Amino acid sequence: MGIWSKKSVASLQAEAAGEEGTHSLKRVLGALNLTTLGIGAIIGAGIFVLTGTAAAQYAGPAIVYSFIVAGLGCLFAGLCYAEFAAMIPIAGSAYTYGYATLGELTAWIIGWDLILEYLFGAATVAVGWSGYFSAFMNELGFRIPVQFTSAPLGIEGTHTLVASQICFDPATNQVIKVATDAVCDTSRYSVAGGVINVPAMFLVGLMTFLLVLGIKESARFNNVIVVVKMAIVLLVIGFGFMYVNSDNWHPFVPENTGTYGQFGWSGIVRGAAVVFFAYIGFDAVSTAAQEAKNPQRDMPIGILGSLAICTVLYILMALVMTGLTSYRNLDVPHPVFVAIDAAGPALSWLTPIINIGAIAGLASVVLVMLMAQPRIFYTMSRDGLLPPVFGKIHPKFRTPYITTILTGAVCAVIAGLFPIGLLGELVSIGTLLAFVIVSAGIIVLRRKSPDIPRPFRTPLVPLVPILAILICGYMMYSLPSDTWIRLIVWLILGLLIYFLYGKAHSRIGSAEASG
Repeated sequence: MGIWSKKSVASLQAEAAGEEGTHSLKRVLGALNLTTLGIGAIIGAGIFVLTGTAAAQYAGPAIVYSFIVAGLGCLFAGLCYAEFAAMIPIAGSAYTYGYATLGELTAWIIGWDLILEYLFGAATVAVGWSGYFSAFMNELGFRIPVQFTSAPLGIEGTHTLVASQICFDPATNQVIKVATDAVCDTSRYSVAGGVINVPAMFLVGLMTFLLVLGIKESARFNNVIVVVKMAIVLLVIGFGFMYVNSDNWHPFVPENTGTYGQFGWSGIVRGAAVVFFAYIGFDAVSTAAQEAKNPQRDMPIGILGSLAICTVLYILMALVMTGLTSYRNLDVPHPVFVAIDAAGPALSWLTPIINIGAIAGLASVVLVMLMAQPRIFYTMSRDGLLPPVFGKIHPKFRTPYITTILTGAVCAVIAGLFPIGLLGELVSIGTLLAFVIVSAGIIVLRRKSPDIPRPFRTPLVPLVPILAILICGYMMYSLPSDTWIRLIVWLILGLLIYFLYGKAHSRIGSAEASG
């Protein structure tokens, strides 16, 4: 069979059921922990940043519909994830599901692709966190030099890495623009080159340390943060609705400008592709399957519950923001602030609370992303596709500490050196590809192994998986061609590693050869 070898679902279930002891992951998470892990991963940059950008540039108040479209794509994919996670409670997530349905090569491609979602995703959110944290410190009078909150590498029109020029106001220490081709007015502003993003690296290091200590401790920390940020989001929604001006919702679907994707119904679809990033993370719940007390029951609850809660909050937040001020005013890094300011002094007390919510919310996203990636590496190592060191478990903490430290170190370097735009696009296309493959795997496994016990069954197969493939595939299509090129280069690099190391060391391949 070679590169198309598959792991049987029965063997995977036996592996999940039989693992206990100091060399296995510790089963300590219940349905509530899994749901809050999902919420911790989902509510972050999307609700605090992307809502305003997508409303102002693409959809207007109809950004609500964009969230519904993106949410449907994630719901259909989430239903497919829920079936697999309950049936095969292994930490490998989409990688393991691909191994069981589409073969080893496809599994490797997914596992390599998931690095874009989790490791690069953590770096992306850490960069966003750095912006909020630095602004908050400035307000308190602790100014961090702008050179140490900015990436030294930017992207020019030629897509080569260049040193970024940072134009900032020395009086406030706030960045005015980041450019490679613009000249700062030195009579008013100062110019500096980015050195390294220190706050982003600090956050990654702190979350990595917490994850090495244990999954239960990490989950408790995440639970506290989730409560804080959900309380803040509900405060904004509750008090915001009291000051909504319904005139701002008319027209709810602004007329298309004549260009595809700029308002109208095409703008809603384009907006959906942009806000899709806001949903990334619910699938990270599936990487905790080997640490769930009762995965057959709790995994579907965690995946679908967190997705449903966050979708409702996103829709309500979008309504409040576009109701408090015109959508045209929301194309800023801090759109929630702009919306609250439009309500006048009555809601000014919410401003510092929102900043705290953003800082806490983005930190928990980084935590969950950094939790997910090492567990993918752990599972790939157990299958022989990565060196054995990737599968080591700490004898006391029962965590994959080697891969957690490695993931944290690489993530910190990426967060310190690269800008958020490039990272965000890579994360989106990598995640969408994983969703498409997992959804296809449900169709394949239902046809080839219809009698396998399934604690949770995706409804309306093959309709639901096909809809997931179509919606996620269309959102992939809408991403820039440069992002596709970077994805292809990344996958080629992964294939080289597979054929140079993974294929020769594959356990299932070795077993077939000796048999």
